[in-house]
Amino acid sequence: MIRPSVLLSALSLAAVASVASAQQAAPARGPQMALALEAAQTAISTCTANGAKVSAAIVDSAGVLRVLLSADGASKQSVDTSTKKAFTANALKAATYDIAEKMKTDQALAAKLNADSNLRVRPGGLPLMVGAEVIGAIGVGGTPTRNGIAGGEGDAVCAKAGLDKIKDQLK
Repeated sequence: MIRPSVLLSALSLAAVASVASAQQAAPARGPQMALALEAAQTAISTCTANGAKVSAAIVDSAGVLRVLLSADGASKQSVDTSTKKAFTANALKAATYDIAEKMKTDQALAAKLNADSNLRVRPGGLPLMVGAEVIGAIGVGGTPTRNGIAGGEGDAVCAKAGLDKIKDQLK
């Protein structure tokens, strides 16, 4: 025989579980895995052709890392930087270059974004868009400064190459 208190506990657990599952948000959107991989590979091969050993990261709309690739010889810092640039572009729904430009004239914005160690507001992060919806982002990190050109600018070129490779196939 089941005791009333045990039965009540079991029913309470079942009720809490069904309320919790009903409150879960819709699943995050993101590029299909094959497209994410293709974008990251294209970004890395573009930078490698220019002599840079970089990492490329793709996150989904919830900021969850979907793909992370690093060129042979890429630094640990490039892994961290590429991931944070992708996270930043997704969270702020804008290219990290554009955000960095706004920070030059908006000190309050600069202070707020610089205080968040999860963000990396340097060129090299681009949102992945389907229409007007951001479904994730790509971030590239690791290009060194050469001939007076900041490394972030090189990262941005490679991120754009990765995005351009897949943008017409995003759903």
